[in-house]
Amino acid sequence: MAVSRTDDVAEALWYTGPGRAELREQRLPPLVEGHVRVRTAYSALSRGTEALVAAGHVPESEYQRMRAPFMEGEFPFPVKYGYAAVGRVEAGPVDLVGQVVFALHPHQTLFDLPAGAVHVLPDNLPHDRAVLAANMETALNAVWDSGAGPADRIAVIGAGVVGGLVAYLCGQLPGAEVTLVDINPQRMELAGALGVRFAAPEEAPGDCDVVFHTSGSAAGLATALALAGQEATVVEMSWYGDRAVAAPLGGAFHSRRLRLISSQVGQVAPSHRARWTYGRRLDAALKLLMPVCLDALLMAEIDFHALPDRLPRIFDPKSGVLCQIVDYS
Repeated sequence: MAVSRTDDVAEALWYTGPGRAELREQRLPPLVEGHVRVRTAYSALSRGTEALVAAGHVPESEYQRMRAPFMEGEFPFPVKYGYAAVGRVEAGPVDLVGQVVFALHPHQTLFDLPAGAVHVLPDNLPHDRAVLAANMETALNAVWDSGAGPADRIAVIGAGVVGGLVAYLCGQLPGAEVTLVDINPQRMELAGALGVRFAAPEEAPGDCDVVFHTSGSAAGLATALALAGQEATVVEMSWYGDRAVAAPLGGAFHSRRLRLISSQVGQVAPSHRARWTYGRRLDAALKLLMPVCLDALLMAEIDFHALPDRLPRIFDPKSGVLCQIVDYS
């Protein structure tokens, strides 16, 4: 095991109140046997979830279930929250020292984790693109939940990061007709890069076999239900925090015998749960990030130390930001 210094000081992003964040220093203790010390190169903001956390919209009933794997603090505030970090192992088991890894860790310059909690990046995977691993894991789980298959007509409502990744995965199904649906016409370019069709809600094809909803809005959910065909599956992936959302379950919802299900990454999809561990699923997600077209989801890097001041714009629904990369260099 490599020797680590006892005076390493890290900086981490903390959400301290509605719309407020700051960087805090913390001294890391001597490294524990079986752990690794990682120097962060990049992290990514999960705009949907982190915007709700930053605004204090995590409902009290979900305080425990919504804890990220290595977060600190308590909801609502202050909390150190996040789950997409890529960095190089500086100390720990000799087979990991020097390796570049992904970890479900908050935004922090330097951190310690059990060795089993880091995942070595596949060869040739760009380090900045690897920050998408948690989002890809969510998308993969949702595709498993949906039962989508070859030649299906599939719509994805909401062209954010997770919606884009779901559309990309479904686009790899042989013969599948996949449409990414969004109110922002500029998302047409993203759809093209991901190899799928694009449509505004009023122009999207109906009679779909599977519909994924990722927009986080009641209007998006209504569109998803409207596009579903007879006995189709609608997969609700949006998380609304403490907001009440109207679901239009009148009209033809029952006569079409629609199936509305939730998908959440906290558990492996039932179709794979007996055989797949969390580690296997995350390793698979990393391997699925190899295509260069996925760079279309990445926004220009911002410096870690500028993060508290930049958060309001990043979290603004009108910002157009997809996956915001944070650079620690």
